[in-house]
Amino acid sequence: MGGVTVSQLAAVLASLGEVEATADDVQGRVPAAAIPELAGRLATLGAECQVLAATDTRAASGDFTLTYVFAPPGGAPVATVLASVGADAPRFPSLATRSFAASRFEREVHDLVGLEPVGHPDPRRLALHQFWPEGYHPLRRDVATRTDFADDGRPFPFRRVEGEGISEITVGPVHAGIIEPGHFRFSVEGETIVSLETRLGWVHKGIEKLFETLPFTRTWALAERVSGDESVAHVVAYCQALESLAGCTVPPRAAWLRLVLLELERLYNHVGDVGMIVNDTGFAFGHAHCFRLRESLLRLNAEIAGHRLLRGAVVPGGVAGPLAGASLRSVASQVTALVGEFLEIAAVSLDNTMVLERLQGTGRLTTRTAREMQVVGLVGRASGLDADARRDAPTGAYRECEVRVAARDAGDVWARTVGRIDEAVESARMIQTAAARLEAGPTTVPLGRLRPGAHATSVVEAWRGPVWYWVRADGETSVARVKVADPSFRNWPALEYAVLENIVPDFPLCNKSFNLSYSGSDL
Repeated sequence: MGGVTVSQLAAVLASLGEVEATADDVQGRVPAAAIPELAGRLATLGAECQVLAATDTRAASGDFTLTYVFAPPGGAPVATVLASVGADAPRFPSLATRSFAASRFEREVHDLVGLEPVGHPDPRRLALHQFWPEGYHPLRRDVATRTDFADDGRPFPFRRVEGEGISEITVGPVHAGIIEPGHFRFSVEGETIVSLETRLGWVHKGIEKLFETLPFTRTWALAERVSGDESVAHVVAYCQALESLAGCTVPPRAAWLRLVLLELERLYNHVGDVGMIVNDTGFAFGHAHCFRLRESLLRLNAEIAGHRLLRGAVVPGGVAGPLAGASLRSVASQVTALVGEFLEIAAVSLDNTMVLERLQGTGRLTTRTAREMQVVGLVGRASGLDADARRDAPTGAYRECEVRVAARDAGDVWARTVGRIDEAVESARMIQTAAARLEAGPTTVPLGRLRPGAHATSVVEAWRGPVWYWVRADGETSVARVKVADPSFRNWPALEYAVLENIVPDFPLCNKSFNLSYSGSDL
């Protein structure tokens, strides 16, 4: 994490602008022109740009506001920095050449709010495609509904790879499976992949705009639906930000139950992913049994929370529904038994020579590349990046747990598979700990009133990686801006490097071992 402290972050920020520090984080404001110097100085402390959001604040201040969230890879401590961008000259200095994550967020800001990142080396559209009208930026407050969407036939400027024996293979955006749209353009020599370019953004859902326009009491249900298999992580991250804005403290029992929900979500996804990975090697036995166990976990979810994907269980101020009165000792017992079976199936699968030959050395993402691309979560840990917000930026009951982080440095499909198995074991252990330490008491408290104009940042380690929310309150019961950063938005470009020099038939293995969310990227 670099050992950075709140006082160090505050000192850097104070030297360039205004600063307000608490025991846990730093908030401040600097001129937009000072952002590159600030980013450079924070980088020497190990703090990187984790989130960048743009807000249309012209009605209040006559300008736009950029929000930068700087933090170490583990997620704490956090410096949230605001910078103004004039409405008459909507431009700001780019960090793209020093931060890959920032380069992605800047392209998104350009599309959605219309602020130009000066000096960005790749100005192509990212969030919105060419059939969106020029000058139409959907996150501006005064945007009017338009219907003049038309594809004029101009091709997207993909990278061109030329040379003797090079050919192109295009896949998607419509796929044979029941998945969301994404386009993969391979340049190959024979069967060997020499370049891959991924294009997402086919379904812009307007999620962040919906947070501003929906009735406030429906916004946490919206958070659950940003990325369906990360329902709990997203709603916990959103609720934590609201609770910070309202000064609300979640009861201890609710904090432990949220931990259980997050680990159950991690479990059913990891078990299913291991099954899908071994299935892509042709080992149907492992796939069948992993999905049998996944189904048992989903039924357990429905039994204790009332929903197979655990929706409706987390609300601002705590938890709700059947979970409030659930017997965690029974849950922990069932989870332990199911994970025990999972380990047996995983051992049989990974002892198979056919499986191992397909997994080991395939889709390797080196530690250096992972670090330079600021890869996060499970994929990063499999490539030697030892960061996990449950341990490094703990909230709720995670503060009272010793999280054992599983990190490996092989960076291949095998490492990402074994990482899932290690994390499943740790999830079962943590659920056992929660069952032993859970005490009687309330499971929810009133949220209270938000502080109008205040803003808060929250991070939760989902099973894919850190989910970040930055929330700015409007009134006492409304939000003016919600920025969502799913780990998939950060990690999709790294897949393009992991597949290089692999054969085309191994792409499904590489892709499944990353298992990134289209929906979490196409907000």
